[in-house]
Amino acid sequence: MENKPNLSKNVMLTYGLYLGLASILISVIYYVLGMAYENDWKKSVISIVVTGIILFLGIKKFKEGNDSFLTMGQAIKTGLGISLVAAVISIVYTIIFMMFIEPEFVNNLAEVSRQKMYETNPELTEEQVEMSMGIVKKMSSPVMLSAFILIASLFFGLIISLISGLILKKEPSTY
Repeated sequence: MENKPNLSKNVMLTYGLYLGLASILISVIYYVLGMAYENDWKKSVISIVVTGIILFLGIKKFKEGNDSFLTMGQAIKTGLGISLVAAVISIVYTIIFMMFIEPEFVNNLAEVSRQKMYETNPELTEEQVEMSMGIVKKMSSPVMLSAFILIASLFFGLIISLISGLILKKEPSTY
């Protein structure tokens, strides 16, 4: 049997790659469908469900390779490792997307946001809208989006790892 650090590392890298590629696939599908600028709740639900399934399967794979034992610490460590690898892959894709595939992404996103502001609150002054547009552009920069991706990935990874750990937990007998 391979030693435990290699098992943990292999599971994190393998399932992190799966999750990163799944995240890219979801983004590409939305881009191809012309929905890249929509803040759709369905996309969020799909992403969380896919993340949950892949993290659960990764933690389960670790347990299987660990003589069917799993502590909460191992579940959290494995889940956060998978989430970190996936976040790095998603960040690289996002930067490539924003710089080469859709270089006008931030400007287009700002314009979509501007239109939604006028639709939801037509009484806004031009000064208020311009101030909001400045915030949207700052928050949509590659650095800020990378930070959001990393924080969200680790947050949801922690929550899903805790739940998966509670479901799959089986500690070795101490007697």
